[in-house]
Amino acid sequence: MARVLVTEKIADKGLDLLREAGHDVDVQLGLDEAGLISAIAGAHAIIIRSATTVTAELLAAGTDLKIVGRAGIGLDNVDVDAATTHNVLVANAPFSNAVTAAEHTLAMMLAQARNIAPAHAALIDGRWERSNWNGVELAEKTLGIIGLGRIGALVAARAAAFDMNLIAYDPYVEPRHASELGCELVDLETLISSSDFVTLHLARTPETMNLIDASLLAKAKPGMRIVNVARGGIINEADLAEAIAHGPVGGAAIDVFAQEPTTESPLFLLPEVTVTPHLGASTTEAQLKAGVQVAEQVVLGLAGENVPFAVNAN
Repeated sequence: MARVLVTEKIADKGLDLLREAGHDVDVQLGLDEAGLISAIAGAHAIIIRSATTVTAELLAAGTDLKIVGRAGIGLDNVDVDAATTHNVLVANAPFSNAVTAAEHTLAMMLAQARNIAPAHAALIDGRWERSNWNGVELAEKTLGIIGLGRIGALVAARAAAFDMNLIAYDPYVEPRHASELGCELVDLETLISSSDFVTLHLARTPETMNLIDASLLAKAKPGMRIVNVARGGIINEADLAEAIAHGPVGGAAIDVFAQEPTTESPLFLLPEVTVTPHLGASTTEAQLKAGVQVAEQVVLGLAGENVPFAVNAN
């Protein structure tokens, strides 16, 4: 029997799978850094979501640790290199929230196109401002998709149903695959200068940090709207706020931020911006899939078996 430390809420079905495999499931939510260091002692596995950071220090303290399970896709809160140095597997749940993130992307894009957030705010504040919130159709607009992986491909399929013209930037995707998705591959500057809407579907890495900055935004098609349901830090928030306030960007819908949680941002001051508090994976279905998938990976890792979703397996 192994001890599995769970520091964030996951689906009960995932916890049940761990217990059925004979493991001691130790749920400790809301731990600070010192609490994590203390709790990791004697743990053979740790399961996290996005709020827990697995640092080199934490991994060094977890001398019995065999596997880190991330109930979700992104791994920017896990020091994977340090885990590898300590012979600790890192596994995520890569298929858990793709549909949910794609749907939230479309929801945010539609909210931008039809000014739903400011119109709602005005009406409940007692102001009938029908003439103030003239929107645009998605049909026949050009959507630029940055990152054509699982989520980007799902967004492409859904956007095609709205009769949007699709272009994409992804240096790791073959033109033939993009064509199968109905997308034309272009370079990043062409995408920014040609798109009416832009959506992001990238991991946060040193290469993608501040990818969308002032110099790139200055080349945007006038009125372009940008949607980020991927990871904070890929867009420079101050640069984006400036590009909206003074042109050429027409608006933005942002679900993720460089620092989270956050309640202050220059973007919050702009009526052209729609924001949500990192809801891209927040559906009942996605949370169930994430909890089950990560539990399955942890069970396999503790048994010494092949872990299909391990990102640092030899």
